[in-house]
Amino acid sequence: MRHLWSFLAGLVVAPVTWVLVTLGQDGSAGTVDRWVEIGTSNSANLIEPAVYLAVGGILLGLLGTLRTSPLGPLVAGLLLAAPYVGMFVAPFEVRDRIPDGWKVFGDPLPLHLPVENGTLFLIGLLLLVATFSGQRWRRWPRPATEPTPAPAEGPERSDFTLTDWPPAEPADRDTAPPSLGYPDPTPTEPLPRRTGGGSPWSAPPRAGNRPEEDTTTEIR
Repeated sequence: MRHLWSFLAGLVVAPVTWVLVTLGQDGSAGTVDRWVEIGTSNSANLIEPAVYLAVGGILLGLLGTLRTSPLGPLVAGLLLAAPYVGMFVAPFEVRDRIPDGWKVFGDPLPLHLPVENGTLFLIGLLLLVATFSGQRWRRWPRPATEPTPAPAEGPERSDFTLTDWPPAEPADRDTAPPSLGYPDPTPTEPLPRRTGGGSPWSAPPRAGNRPEEDTTTEIR
């Protein structure tokens, strides 16, 4: 599809460029001749022909440099260089076939002028040379999609915030909260009972069940 659009662009740009170059060259040459005739100059008189030449140069630059398709500059180059090449074979017939007497915005349009001075031949060769550029036959490279890096996990993460802390686990409901001034309501294990009618406030029993020594003396 891009070759078709480039081909159509070459068919349009070639005659438009011919007209613009003709208007620019004829206006510039007529202005300079008028300056020489009257002996003074006014730069404002060159604005109109300069605009024609600038527009023609922009069109040729876009057609010859953009990497759309080589068919556009190839077709435009052949169309623009063909009249001058025909002058080598049949100069009078070629000149007679060029339209004469046309006007644009009231200004005369001598289309034979850029053919006779070789301007169209020069432009045509420039476009033909641009056709043989190897880069023009290739499509524009598409940007490679870079893989999205996976988010880091664990301590390597740099975007760790306070909100990333895990929620605190709920306290055990069976555990009573600590209090001040009140005894622990949890019952404790009872103390071991003493045997033999001992007082509970006496010393605790000894480790062994050794009988106490009889300190009384036997009376004989």
